[in-house]
Amino acid sequence: MAQCVQSVQELIPDSFVPCVAALCSDEAERLTRLNHLSFAELLKPFSRLTSEVHMRDPNNQLHIIKNLKIAVSNIITQPPQPGAIRKLLNDVVSGSQPAEGLVANVITAGDYDLNISATTPWFESYRETFLQSMPASDHEFLNHYLACMLVASSSEAEPVEQFSKLSQEQHRIQHNSDYSYPKWFIPNTLKYYVLLHDVSAGDEQRAESIYEEMKQKYGTQGCYLLKINSRTSNRASDEQIPDPWSQYLQKNSIQNQESYEDGPCTITSNKNSDSNLLSLDGLDNEVKVDGLPNNFRAHPLQLDSSSDASNSIDGPDHVKSASSLHETKKANTGIIHGACLTLTDHDRIRQFIQEFTFRGLLPHIEKTIRQLNDQLISRKGLSRSLFSATKKWFSGSKVPEKSINELKNTSGLLYPPEAPELQIRKMADLCFLVQHYDLAYSCYHTAKKDFLNDQAMLYAAGALEMAAVSAFLQPGAPRPYPAHYMDTAIQTYRDICKNMVLAERCVLLSAEILKSQSKYSEAAALLIRLTSEDSDLRSALLLEQAAHCFINMKSPMVRKYAFHMILAGHRFSKAGQKKHALRCYCQAMQVYKGKGWSLAEDHINFTIGRQSYTLRQLDNAVSAFRHILINESKQSAAQQGAFLREYLYVYKNVSQLSPDGPLPQLPLPYINSSATRVFFGHDRRPADGEKQAATHVSLDQEYDSESSQQWRELEEQVVAVVNRGVVPSNFYPTQYCLNSYSDNSRFPLAVVEEPITVEVAFRNPLKVPLLLTDLSLLWKFQPKDISGKDNEEVKELVTGEPKMIGTEVISEFLINSEESKVARLKLFPHHIGELHILGVVYNLGTIQGCMTVDGIGSLPGCHTGKHSLSMSVRGRQDLEIQGPRLNNTKEEKTSIKYGPDRRLDPIITEEMPLLEVFFIHFPTGLLCGEIRKAYVEFVNVSKSPLTGLKVVSKRPEFFTFGGNTAVLTPLSPSASENCSAYKTVATDSTAVCTALISSASSVDFGIGIGSQPEVIPVPLPDTVLLPGASVQLPMWLRGPDEEGVHEINFLFYYESVKKQPKIRHRILRHTAVICTSRSLNVRATVCRSNSLEDEEGRGGNMLVFVDVENTNTSEAGVKEFHIVQVSSSSKHWKFQKSVNLSENKDAKLASREKGKFCFKAIRCKEKEVATQSSEKYTFADIIFGNEQIISSASPCADFFYRSLSSELKKPQAQPSVHTEKQSLEDAVRLIQKCSEVDLNIVVLWKAYVVEDSKQLILEGQHHVILRTIGKEAFSCPQKQEPPEMELLKFFRPENTTVPLRPSVEQLSNLIKTSLHYPESFNHPFHQKSLCLVPVTLLLSNCSKADVDVIVDLRHKTTSPEALEIHGSFTWLGQTQYKLQLKSQEIHSLQLKACFVHTGVYNLGTPRVFAKLSDQVTVFETSQQNSMPALIIINNV
Repeated sequence: MAQCVQSVQELIPDSFVPCVAALCSDEAERLTRLNHLSFAELLKPFSRLTSEVHMRDPNNQLHIIKNLKIAVSNIITQPPQPGAIRKLLNDVVSGSQPAEGLVANVITAGDYDLNISATTPWFESYRETFLQSMPASDHEFLNHYLACMLVASSSEAEPVEQFSKLSQEQHRIQHNSDYSYPKWFIPNTLKYYVLLHDVSAGDEQRAESIYEEMKQKYGTQGCYLLKINSRTSNRASDEQIPDPWSQYLQKNSIQNQESYEDGPCTITSNKNSDSNLLSLDGLDNEVKVDGLPNNFRAHPLQLDSSSDASNSIDGPDHVKSASSLHETKKANTGIIHGACLTLTDHDRIRQFIQEFTFRGLLPHIEKTIRQLNDQLISRKGLSRSLFSATKKWFSGSKVPEKSINELKNTSGLLYPPEAPELQIRKMADLCFLVQHYDLAYSCYHTAKKDFLNDQAMLYAAGALEMAAVSAFLQPGAPRPYPAHYMDTAIQTYRDICKNMVLAERCVLLSAEILKSQSKYSEAAALLIRLTSEDSDLRSALLLEQAAHCFINMKSPMVRKYAFHMILAGHRFSKAGQKKHALRCYCQAMQVYKGKGWSLAEDHINFTIGRQSYTLRQLDNAVSAFRHILINESKQSAAQQGAFLREYLYVYKNVSQLSPDGPLPQLPLPYINSSATRVFFGHDRRPADGEKQAATHVSLDQEYDSESSQQWRELEEQVVAVVNRGVVPSNFYPTQYCLNSYSDNSRFPLAVVEEPITVEVAFRNPLKVPLLLTDLSLLWKFQPKDISGKDNEEVKELVTGEPKMIGTEVISEFLINSEESKVARLKLFPHHIGELHILGVVYNLGTIQGCMTVDGIGSLPGCHTGKHSLSMSVRGRQDLEIQGPRLNNTKEEKTSIKYGPDRRLDPIITEEMPLLEVFFIHFPTGLLCGEIRKAYVEFVNVSKSPLTGLKVVSKRPEFFTFGGNTAVLTPLSPSASENCSAYKTVATDSTAVCTALISSASSVDFGIGIGSQPEVIPVPLPDTVLLPGASVQLPMWLRGPDEEGVHEINFLFYYESVKKQPKIRHRILRHTAVICTSRSLNVRATVCRSNSLEDEEGRGGNMLVFVDVENTNTSEAGVKEFHIVQVSSSSKHWKFQKSVNLSENKDAKLASREKGKFCFKAIRCKEKEVATQSSEKYTFADIIFGNEQIISSASPCADFFYRSLSSELKKPQAQPSVHTEKQSLEDAVRLIQKCSEVDLNIVVLWKAYVVEDSKQLILEGQHHVILRTIGKEAFSCPQKQEPPEMELLKFFRPENTTVPLRPSVEQLSNLIKTSLHYPESFNHPFHQKSLCLVPVTLLLSNCSKADVDVIVDLRHKTTSPEALEIHGSFTWLGQTQYKLQLKSQEIHSLQLKACFVHTGVYNLGTPRVFAKLSDQVTVFETSQQNSMPALIIINNV
């Protein structure tokens, strides 16, 4: 139970006090009424004695009574009606609420921290009122009147006669059988005569003389002169006289047994309507009997005679208490009780009570106890004193008490008033009232036995109850509290006597006693036992106290506390105590909150919402309903729908209270703020026939960090080119779409007149659909003048004309149950300035079943649309995005700090040009290497001109706009006929397969050393695109060499003609997706020709072998490929002719077929050879078809140069300091260069394709770049075999430098040797036995340096195979030569070979050693001749 102001030792004596009746004359009543008080009320604040009093018990022992209190009340002849008592109790509880600002106790139990009010003043008020308003009954005497004060005024004509009349009146009430109420303790009631004298108006002497007369007549012990004031004195206005009556009378005026004329109040009966009003002012009901004033009257708790039967004790508790309380308060306010009384008067009244108790009441009680004791002793024939005989009774063997269930139901048994059993009970009650608990216990115990023997159950229960209380209150605690007595009493009252009021009293007392002994568990069980359906108020209060028992245990039972608080709240609600119900639910909510008991939480929140709404605490109601909706609800769809409707209904009422107030924050649907995306710009146009718009950026694209990094690099690349190779420090990549992955630390820039789209991610957590109507963005805008001055104008919502910012409104947005859905909302800025997007504003509602009737329009004022809206409220939700967590400095790492996220705060800048790009006839599928011509259309859709248009791509080899020479080359008629992408020239079909030479500079095609081949300027006419203008340019595409799907990114860069300070440039992105299928695979090798001289007599011929394989497996309907031309391109070499001996010039390859071509390549002439610095390439075309494709023109040369560009990008080797080591490296480099060749091959082809029964001709080209003699090169990159796994080595290799010795292969290319001799030689061996054959050895220096050469002829072939195949011979003459060859010099040596008989001989035996002249180290190795030089010696 909760803490109480009084301890149980104070509570029980205060609840059972001696009762004194008061009977006043009319004059005396009028006199007290001048102070707005009745006589009984006048005494109430002073009814507790300030000092101890003494009396003697029957054994003549002195007994001390502490803090004695007496209860004085006017005589009332009608018992109170139960319905009225309930009404009073209801008002008392509703009138007592927790104090505002009361600091609650914080109880920590386990992981709970609960704020709980430690006290429950409403329960204490209820208990006090309940105990005071208990009607007197026949089975106990505790609240029977012991004495009667007869009060007359000194101003009356005959006061003494008036006293006689009052005395007769009292006698008539007590002894006349017409009056069964009130109850009197003993027949001989003490009468105490009080003369009331008004000091301010009355005659002092007359009063004194009357008092003397009274003393003579009634004795000094039986009368008193009480002087009081009844007129306000002229005391100083600042002197404050205390008002001790307020605490008694203002609790509730109905609680007082009397009321007064000045403050009539009305009470509504418990069930009837307001028509049943009861006047509480008893003075209106006054009746004169035999000329005597009848001052006793109907009990103030008496209900009107018109009340219906529902007022029985079992009737419901629903009482309309609010109105009556309100009126009572109104009546009480402003009335000062006892205003005329001075502090002296207070002391006089106090003195009067003391005198009355000391001289009148206590001697009367003492005498009565003695008489009763004597009567009992004489009747029972026992020893002199009951008190001394107690031991005898209790020392014998105890008779076992019968079980209550065995006893017959004889609760109806009544004793006559003079029955000895009742006399024991009377004596016990008297002893109890004067705190003589030992004697009281003895008497109760004796009476209990007698009653049980007689099976008078009501009497027995009363005796058991009081015996238990007396045992507890006995000083020194001689025996433990007999709780089983109380349990028996409660069960008897409840089950046998059906008297819940008495059972309740038992429970209230027993629970308080158990609480004082810290037996909280037993107390809780007792309280819960008495909860029943007959009284909701009682059940609510007891359940609440039980809950407090659970929380006050040694180890608090928090969940039990919460559960019983919920039960109490429910019963309070049924009893009409809305505030208490709400309080109980709120206290229990602390336990259930956030523990995952979602259904319990929902129930509590729903009830809190309902109760708060009933009490007009609308904000609390909204908050509670909001909680139900925003938690992940596990309720059924129907229940969620009910919650939502209730919430909308409450919200609507709240918003109607303040229609012009700020928009409320709505809880639904959820908004994932961090997923908000902002897009700047127009939506992408869909493809229109053959026209396809650039993909650019749109909200439909998923974010990909890799691709966004690629776009950033492309933009950096083009910005660097524009800014002469340096990216400016203030460069910031353009972001058209901001999301949670983008860098949002800066204010984004938006352009005036270009829409801003905000994508808001909604989620509906409920199982019922939500309908949002009139959904739009909420923003704040700060316009700026062109001059740059701020013009502060803040607009929350667009209401008038949207001059600054146009706002798009979505009329209906339906989110189905548990659906996540995005809404795209647009703003149209018409002015420069700073925009802040704050959130979204919408009407939240839910849909009803569609109720549309054909032919009948919707009612005026109803929502019209696709869905039928049941109810909606307008509100907002803010978009608050938390920025990224900062983690740079030490301080940021150690604390949690977040950076800003400014994606919703764009700065609107001045007009900029806006480019749109359309691709016409753009293919989606190509063969590898296929060339296709498409067109690109550039349109300026803004109002300002654009310039500086460039395109950048990571795959420049994929497309070209044509080189500078494109315009110079004329089209052949056949090229235009076949719609060929190439520039062609008709050739004579009889022409031999010799090369046609042309040349072109790579600079013309935008490729050069140091340039960025990826950044390509778009050749706009006049380099400017005016507003509204459009231009179409041809674009050639070449299918990438690898098969598969390729994503190729184009980034178009452009600037405004008028420079803008904030936005320097704009970009447009396009991603082309091309699917390539296999076509041809080209492999080529180059080797030195053995013939040393060409037409000019210079050495250095090459043979080029080209293998072409058709790898297409009839994909894309390809029938066959025709190789129409093979071209070479090089700075130093050119094709001379084709060495193919086939007559069929046109080379055809069907699927999986291969072909091999052989070409002779020669060095370019001096005038053709380009200097190192120039970028001039010589092109030589060898034609297999009827027309020449000019390979040095667009687009053939473009794609060739783009494939070369990766090589050209490599920086040239810088000359370095010549140390010994350096010179060694140079030597190796020179030797390596001998085997290098710089020759590129372009294979041009046509493919015949059947598509939709039409034959198409596709064309394309493949490139092979030859770098090294003898090494095979490929047109498409070869797949690398994954290296085998190796064990990890954990040591540092000793020498990481490149080995300085050139390889055998490289050295073999340093000097080229060639033997010139007759293929067969005839010699008459019979004439001359030795045959001498002249042989010329040609030595050619392939390097650019001087070479020392040693030729050794003495070498013998040692291998037996060689001996077997070829016969042996010998060289005659000088057999070793040493000579020096200048750079690229050819030297011939005349040798003689000597043979002795016929045969086939290999002359390739000379060994050649070489070293670079300026090198100390000699690199010598024998030259490896690739082929044997065979000679046939014949005999003639």
